[in-house]
Amino acid sequence: MAEITLDEIECTTKQALIAHGAADWIAAHMAHAVRKAEGYGNRICGLYYVESYCQQLLTGRVNGTVDPEVTRPRPGLVQVDARFGFAQPAFHRGLSQALDAAEDCGIATLAICHAHTCTSLGYFTEQIAKAGKIGLGFTNASPIVAAPGGKTRVIGTNPMAFAVPDGRGGVAMQFDQSTTAVALGKITMAKAAGERIPEGWALDADGNPTTDPDAALKGSLVSSGGYKGWGFGLMGEILAAALTGSVLSRDVKPLKAPDGPPHDLGQYYILIDPATAPDFHDKLAALADTVGQDAGTRMPGQGKAQQDPVEVPDALWKNILALSEYSAN
Repeated sequence: MAEITLDEIECTTKQALIAHGAADWIAAHMAHAVRKAEGYGNRICGLYYVESYCQQLLTGRVNGTVDPEVTRPRPGLVQVDARFGFAQPAFHRGLSQALDAAEDCGIATLAICHAHTCTSLGYFTEQIAKAGKIGLGFTNASPIVAAPGGKTRVIGTNPMAFAVPDGRGGVAMQFDQSTTAVALGKITMAKAAGERIPEGWALDADGNPTTDPDAALKGSLVSSGGYKGWGFGLMGEILAAALTGSVLSRDVKPLKAPDGPPHDLGQYYILIDPATAPDFHDKLAALADTVGQDAGTRMPGQGKAQQDPVEVPDALWKNILALSEYSAN
């Protein structure tokens, strides 16, 4: 393992993306997202994804130079057409208008349409909360989840994320999870490491429980809480795909495949202005006190801090350095 600073991770990632065809400002947003993921220990959404970004920039599966198009068709609705580019810069372009809309209306939505995978959904809701609004986010992904009792893949891991402002520019609560028992990346990482997975994570192609990651990847993941997680996943599909005009999970090809059609995924955010309730922060503080009254208990997301430097596997960091030195000539 190598100890790498977050500054070095961000700088090297940006260089790698620019070397593979991303515009400077777009590479900067992507590199910052990778930095945040690594700092929080979210390896699945950090450096682990950079090689895929670079490959897909070269093949055109993601457009690294396109300008997202922002519209506000209704007072409380902001839409951003990512135009088959990355989700992070598209969100950035629409956020200020969505915050204004939430101020004007008390509640607003921000729809990101036709985008690349957003990886860590909490990265976005955290920004909403730090700007003083409650943020709820939903997205879909390539199909890997069957309906309870079935074996045909219907939806993706379809994460959801919530974040609540503390009234001081920080975050009082943050929650980010897939609607499956585990994120797909943990299955692929287990396969790469030659490890078994716990029972209850996945089913094989015949719909039987499995601890073999390879069988799981050929089968389907289990919804968190059975029908409960399945319902949240379906609602995420409706918001992220049907309300944004993006594709259903069933039509999304594997996210990390180097070539193929664009992801064409959607993300859907709900922004709520807590100022509509004058005693909101008093109630929130009382709730946090109640949650934390027992030893070892806290509001989700509290105590979450960026680590710097972070440990990066030697082979992974060597690959990132090579990507940053890439030349098409």
